Amino acid sequence: MGLIKEFKSFAFKGNVLDLAVGVIIGGAFGKIVSSLVEDVITPLILNPALKAAGAENISKLSWNGVTYGNFLSAVISFLCIAIVLFWIVKAANRMVRKEEAAPAGPTQDQKLLMEIRDILKSKNTL
Repeated sequence: MGLIKEFKSFAFKGNVLDLAVGVIIGGAFGKIVSSLVEDVITPLILNPALKAAGAENISKLSWNGVTYGNFLSAVISFLCIAIVLFWIVKAANRMVRKEEAAPAGPTQDQKLLMEIRDILKSKNTL
């Protein structure tokens, strides 16, 4: 029973549940970003640039039997996704305003010094 209890304690900690939710949302967000890159950015920007360069079918590029086109396509796709994610994160960071931390209260030493100060002030006024 100890192993089950220990696993239950581990599995239902806030960090593990937050991580699970983050992974699920990240998967869904990944599909959105991939669709944005493949369905919007690639047809509008990348395809015209490849046609202008004369490399319309990038996946079939090869040199001495080495087909580097698929690798090049994956690198370009990664760069597009990274740029889009950078823009999204940058925009999200602009929208989320950082709250200023509340100033910490006086420490025990400071409280003691304030009490001593108040006592000395009261003695001087008598």
